[in-house]
Amino acid sequence: MGIYKRSGTWYIDYYFDGYRMREAIGSNRKMAEKVLAKRQVQIAEDKFLDVKRKPEFKLDQLVDKYMSYAKTNKLSWDRDRYSIKHLKAFFGNIKLSEVSPLMLEEYKNHRREKAAPATVNRELSCFKHMFTKAIQWEMALTNPVKMIRMLKENNERLRYLSVEEINSLLEHAVDYIKPIIITALYTGMRRGEILKLKWNEVDLKERIIFVRNTKSGKNREIPMSDIVYNTIEAMPSCSAYIFTNDEGKQIHDFRGAFKKAVKKAGIFDFTFHDLRHTFASHLVMSGVDLLTVKELLGHQSIDMTLRYSHLSPDHKRKAIGTLIGAFGHKSVTSKNSVFEEMQLVDTEEVKESESGGIGRRAGLRIQSRKGWGFKSPLSQLNIKNNLAAVFA
Repeated sequence: MGIYKRSGTWYIDYYFDGYRMREAIGSNRKMAEKVLAKRQVQIAEDKFLDVKRKPEFKLDQLVDKYMSYAKTNKLSWDRDRYSIKHLKAFFGNIKLSEVSPLMLEEYKNHRREKAAPATVNRELSCFKHMFTKAIQWEMALTNPVKMIRMLKENNERLRYLSVEEINSLLEHAVDYIKPIIITALYTGMRRGEILKLKWNEVDLKERIIFVRNTKSGKNREIPMSDIVYNTIEAMPSCSAYIFTNDEGKQIHDFRGAFKKAVKKAGIFDFTFHDLRHTFASHLVMSGVDLLTVKELLGHQSIDMTLRYSHLSPDHKRKAIGTLIGAFGHKSVTSKNSVFEEMQLVDTEEVKESESGGIGRRAGLRIQSRKGWGFKSPLSQLNIKNNLAAVFA
């Protein structure tokens, strides 16, 4: 604390609640000294600016208030609970004012040893939102998490299961998570969408699942294949929710059981969300167009669907091979016979183009756009039923 003069004006300089405060007083040095002394007394008596300083809040208090808010206002509240579990394990019941950027960096390094960058970022994002709400609720003055840089994530993950790995996973999974795994494999639904699925959101007669309150904010309909229909129909209807535990209560978390099944199956580097990748990848490798896959996954943009369309080299090779028949050329083995063996299609049209036929040059046709775009639910159902053969 102190006073100083600049351009003929005296200033006072002091700290309050960790913040540096500076005030311009005037041309009188003694007046500046008196004001500084007054500020010191106000701070000491918790009456700075004639406002009584509010009591300190701790992390446990914020967690209780935030979880009550999240259950009412956030679809991802269950994910928040998982993040908060790790935050509390590291920070304990710390005062909110004591959470510093340095401590957050230490937490980031600590979690990075066991968790993926995306997981650490979700936890930090949750903490940042908690502090944002704490400021609104007058439980904190600042948000230290805003000063932290998030980890770089690898969003081009290419992990999906082979048919052999799928069978092994189902074989080693405990009974209560098998229906959840099957539903994820044959619908591409997210973990939260599956666990929150209710009986009034499935039409067993028409074999359609109505997915509501989705991540994209748009509802979607997913036709049920025979295996999904049989799986859901066999579930006990003792609760509003389809997937329940032995006590008939909604299942909230099965991470431990899923990790054990993955380990016993000898599968590495695999998460539950990768079942969604598996669904999309096998659809594309079975010849389903990306627009239909986009609709089934509920993506807002086709760019999001492209990351799920990672095909194996064999499927890419087969796709390129189909061009030989499509272009009407014969397969050749000799470099010298390439031009001799090539046969142009629609030679009559070529002749017409040479004689002035506009729009038919080089024997090319413009195909009708009929049938382009999204497929009907009925065609989607056929695709779903075909998946049973793919995963068999």
